[in-house]
Amino acid sequence: MKALVTGGGGFLGKAIVRLLLAKNYAVRTFSRNDYPELTDLGVEHLRGQLTDPQAVNTAVNGCDIVFHVAAKAGVWGSFEAYVEANVIGTENIIQACRNQNVRRLVYTSSPSVVFDGTDMEGVDESVPYPEDFHAYYPQTKARAEQLVLAANDQCLATVALRPHLIWGPEDNHLVPRILERGASGALRKIGKRDCLVDTIYIDNAADAHMQAAEQLDVNSVVAGKAYFLSNDEPLPLWDVVNRILAAGNLPPVTKTISPGLAYSIGAILEKIYRTFNLSGEPRMTRFVARELSTAHWFDLGNARRDFGYEPKVSVDEGMRRLQDWLEKE
Repeated sequence: MKALVTGGGGFLGKAIVRLLLAKNYAVRTFSRNDYPELTDLGVEHLRGQLTDPQAVNTAVNGCDIVFHVAAKAGVWGSFEAYVEANVIGTENIIQACRNQNVRRLVYTSSPSVVFDGTDMEGVDESVPYPEDFHAYYPQTKARAEQLVLAANDQCLATVALRPHLIWGPEDNHLVPRILERGASGALRKIGKRDCLVDTIYIDNAADAHMQAAEQLDVNSVVAGKAYFLSNDEPLPLWDVVNRILAAGNLPPVTKTISPGLAYSIGAILEKIYRTFNLSGEPRMTRFVARELSTAHWFDLGNARRDFGYEPKVSVDEGMRRLQDWLEKE
């Protein structure tokens, strides 16, 4: 069996690649940049843009399954850049799968595609897409997820997975941002509520992708569906942040601002950054203010029933592994 992993050099993509290799798959990856470590693992690495249909077709050619992990993440950037990477790129992946007769497509989505700015407590996959989004990332990921699920038919089986806040050793996104802002003293608790949030340890996220892939086929129970993924250990948000800070030998966050003030600051900063075309990203946005002041935890019953998902690495064990890794860095 041969698998393509888009974004194979990223945090989740690389974890999926390692699992595929352990299961004796031939693995090809497709990314914008070179990743010598992938070649060292015995992976065939192709470099290209998701917006290039010919390059995507070449990457998909000869594969039995595609894991579409690559995306433009983050909370800041132009709408066009998000559309190109997340929507047009996904359209090209779907079309390439059809062109090359690939029968299985596993898409990495996000719970943010259904976030409407209010608490999400124990919700399942029946919760609808919101009418309005506060950021381009969830807006374009939602559109891409809809395209993937609509593409499911008798020739191509598709599934969308929604892991929430992936973290662990080798994280190049969430953990570094928390540590950087913690070290600078820029972190503030938003509100005084103990909002519960789900997170997912990297190994559990990769395992879930493999489990769903193994169940995926035309007319299978997972085909055409989306699934929430987490460690199923909802914890107060700032407890999680403080535990990551502690793993990096940094003090906890103690200062607080109100949700309303954080939202207003985010709106002002967004306007300033867009008006003056500033580089970098705002310290606060409306989307981040809502995310950090609301609950996000999910019912995993469907993932358990349909492809046997059970998180193997607990938050406690994951934090120990994260601390060990950070100490060696």
